[in-house]
Amino acid sequence: MLEGLRVASQNWIGRAIMALVMGVIVVSFAIWGVGDVFRGMTTQRLARVGSGEVSVEAYRNAYQNELRRIQQRMRRAITNQEARQSGLDLQILERLITEVALDQKARQLQLAVSDETAQRLLASEKVFQGPDGKFDAMRFKQIANDAGFSERGFLADQKNAYLRKMITDIVIAGVEPPKPMIEAIHRFRNESRTIDYVILPPSLVAAMATPSDEELKKYFDEREQSFRAKEYRKLTTLVVSPSVIGKPESVSAEDARKLYDEVKSKRYGTPEKRDVRQIVFKTDKEAEEAIAKLKAGADFNALAAELKLNPKDVNLGLVELRDFGDPKVGAAVFALPQPGLTEPIHTAFGAVVSEVKSITPAIYSKTFEQAEPELRAEIAAQRVTPEVRKLHEAIEDQRASGKTLAEAAKTAGLETNVYEAVDDAGNDRSGKPIANLPAGPDLVKAAFASDVGVDNDTVATRDGGYVWFEVNGVEPARQKTFDEVKDAVAEAMRNEAAQKALAAKAAEIVAKLNAGQPIEDVAKELGVQTQRANEVKREARPDFTPNVIVQFFEVAPRNAGSVVFDNGRLVYFVRDATTPVFDPNSIESKTIAQQLKPAFHNDLLEQYVGGLEKALGVDINQRALEAATGAERDR
Repeated sequence: MLEGLRVASQNWIGRAIMALVMGVIVVSFAIWGVGDVFRGMTTQRLARVGSGEVSVEAYRNAYQNELRRIQQRMRRAITNQEARQSGLDLQILERLITEVALDQKARQLQLAVSDETAQRLLASEKVFQGPDGKFDAMRFKQIANDAGFSERGFLADQKNAYLRKMITDIVIAGVEPPKPMIEAIHRFRNESRTIDYVILPPSLVAAMATPSDEELKKYFDEREQSFRAKEYRKLTTLVVSPSVIGKPESVSAEDARKLYDEVKSKRYGTPEKRDVRQIVFKTDKEAEEAIAKLKAGADFNALAAELKLNPKDVNLGLVELRDFGDPKVGAAVFALPQPGLTEPIHTAFGAVVSEVKSITPAIYSKTFEQAEPELRAEIAAQRVTPEVRKLHEAIEDQRASGKTLAEAAKTAGLETNVYEAVDDAGNDRSGKPIANLPAGPDLVKAAFASDVGVDNDTVATRDGGYVWFEVNGVEPARQKTFDEVKDAVAEAMRNEAAQKALAAKAAEIVAKLNAGQPIEDVAKELGVQTQRANEVKREARPDFTPNVIVQFFEVAPRNAGSVVFDNGRLVYFVRDATTPVFDPNSIESKTIAQQLKPAFHNDLLEQYVGGLEKALGVDINQRALEAATGAERDR
C-alpha cells in the first residue's frame, strides 16, 4: 500500500488526487477528533468522575496487583473468571472511583501534604520498617516496585492517600455507636427466660407402616438434596481473651464482696424502695416547728395543705436511694430503720423534712455465695485486659513474620485447639453442636468464608478478646447414593410421619396452655414429665440446639409454643423473662461498642462518598472494563 502511494505521487495528477484524499482525512480528524485514536492505546478512560478519570492502565495495574496479592495469600493461581465471580473487578473499580472523588475533594478544600511530612509518615509505617524497627530504604523500594511505582511516584501516590485519609478521618471523627443500640444488643444477648416444657416422644402417636423399596426410592428422589454429606473444615484456633487468661482463684473474697455490693441492685434483683413524702422549708426554724407538730400527731398531708403545697410535689411515691437529687436527703431517708420522720436536712434549696410511710425490702435473685464465682471471673478478666492486648501484639508480630498459628502460640506460651470437622452450623460429624467453640457462629462464618492457607483476621470474643484461626483442610460436600442412605431414608420417612402427627398433638396442647391450663396438668394427662430450664439465653447450651433456643424467644412471656426436638416434639411454656440492667461501663457493653464502631464508620463513609460521587457524576465505560479484566475473551 505504501509503495502504491509513493508511485501515485510521482506525477502532478497523482499528487492532486493524494492531496484531495488527505484533505478528506484531515477534515474527518477535525470533526471527530484525533485524541481518542492515540490515547485509546495507552490511557483509554475507563470511568469519568467529575473532572477526573480512572484510566484503563491505572485500573489494570491495580487489578493485577490485587490479584497477585490474593494469589500469594491463597498460595495458588486465581483465574480472571474466579476473580470476577468473587466481585474483585467491581471492588477495584469502586475503590479507584472513590480515590478519584476524594482527590478532587482534597483539591477543592486546598489540602496538601509536604514531601517532608509524607516521608515522616512513611517512615513510621510498620510495613516499611526492618527487624530493628527503623525505616528500611530497601524494603520501601521493593514494596514500591511491587506496586508498579518508582520511589518518587510511590511517594506522590502516598501523599494523595494521606490526604484521602485526612478527609475520611474528619468524616468519622467522634462517631460512636448510639447508646440505645448498644443497650438493645445487650438486652438481646442477656435476656434470660425460665422455660417449663414437656417432650412428646414418637410413641405418643401410631407408628408408620414399613415403606416399600419403591416408596423409599421415590422419597429419596424427591428429596435428594437432603441426603448430601455436608462440607466439613478442619480448624486450628488460638484464643486470647480475658476469660481465658484471667485467674479467678487469684481474686480475694473481699474484692468479690465489694463488687457484689456495688452491682447487686442492678444485676441480681430489685433494690429497696420507700414510700416517701417530703416538704422543703425556707428556714431551719420553720422546719423545726413543722417537725414538732408532726411528732405531736399532725398529719403530713394536712400540713402540706396548710402551706398550700401541690400534693404532687409532696408525695414522692416509691423511690430508691439513687432517686434523690441530694445524697444527704436520700441517706437520711434510708437510714430510718422503720417508717417515720427524718430530722431536717439542710440543702441548697432549704431545710427538708421527709416522712417514710412504708418500706419495700430489696429482693435479690442471687446471694453473694451464688454470685461469687462469676464476680471473681469478672474481676480477673478486668485485671488481665492489658495482658490480653500485649499478647495480641506479640502473636500478630509472630504471624507477620510468617510463623504458623501453632508456632506463634508456642512462642507466646499458649496452646492451640484443633477441631477435626466443623460444618457451617458449628456441628461435628454426628450433627451435634461442638462444645466450647470459641466465638461460636462468628468463628464458623469467618472460617467458611476463608480457605486453606489464608492468613485470616481475628474474630472478636464477647469479653473483648481475640480468636485466631487457620483452615487446615476442607472436606467438600457431596451427594450420597441411595444405597448409602437407604436406612436413613426409611428413618426420615418414619420421622416425618411422626412429626406431622406430633405437630397436630402439640398444637392442641399449646392452645390449652395459652388458655390457662397449667403445664403440669397437661403433662399428667399425657403421662410425661414436666421439666424446667432456668436462665435460658440466646446462646448455645448443651441441652438445647440453637433452633430450639430461638423458638423459646419467639413467644411472649406467659405464652406457649412447640418445636421439633430430637425425634419428638417439645412443647414449652415461657414462665418468666428477665433482663439485667444495662451498664454502659461494663466490659461487655464496651466490647459491643467496639464491635459496632467499624460498621458505623463504614456506613457513614459510604454515605459520604456516595453523596460526593453523585455530586461529581460518575460514568463507567463497561466495554473498557470487560476488556481490562479479560471478560470479553472469556465469553
